[in-house]
Amino acid sequence: MSYLEKNLIPGEKILYKTRLHWIVVLWPVSLGLLFGLSGLILLIHALWPGRAADYSGVMMVAALILLLAATISVAVALLKRAATEMAVTDHRVVVKIGVFSRRTIELLLAKVESIGVDETLFGRILGYGTVVLRGTGGTPESFSTIAHPLEFRRAVQQQIEQSLSPR
Repeated sequence: MSYLEKNLIPGEKILYKTRLHWIVVLWPVSLGLLFGLSGLILLIHALWPGRAADYSGVMMVAALILLLAATISVAVALLKRAATEMAVTDHRVVVKIGVFSRRTIELLLAKVESIGVDETLFGRILGYGTVVLRGTGGTPESFSTIAHPLEFRRAVQQQIEQSLSPR
């Protein structure tokens, strides 16, 4: 069960959910591939039969260090992506970032002063951007590399409109 689902107010429903875009894992995975392939080549080279044992121990250690670095690089990126949750409910906007240390922002829809979206050219092409939330009397909270930021903003705006219209 996610943080968002565990912390819903009784009767509250999640209307829209998003997370970090997959682009946040692109460079760590690329780096992991580079380190991993290098480590694998060194490992094969060190274990190759008929090879003199002069440097095989050093190559083995270097290969294991590279493979460990590759694993850590990819794992940290995937954990960062999985540990970020953003949602719009019928009462508030909720953002949770982090696993070991956690940062949460919970802003009642009635208190949302503005919500902005910044997208670079690549962000527009690939579908990610920075969302800037500003509550009444508060400082702006910026969240970068969010998947589908325009849809997130639209969900917030639609819910604010629904809460303002008479029922």
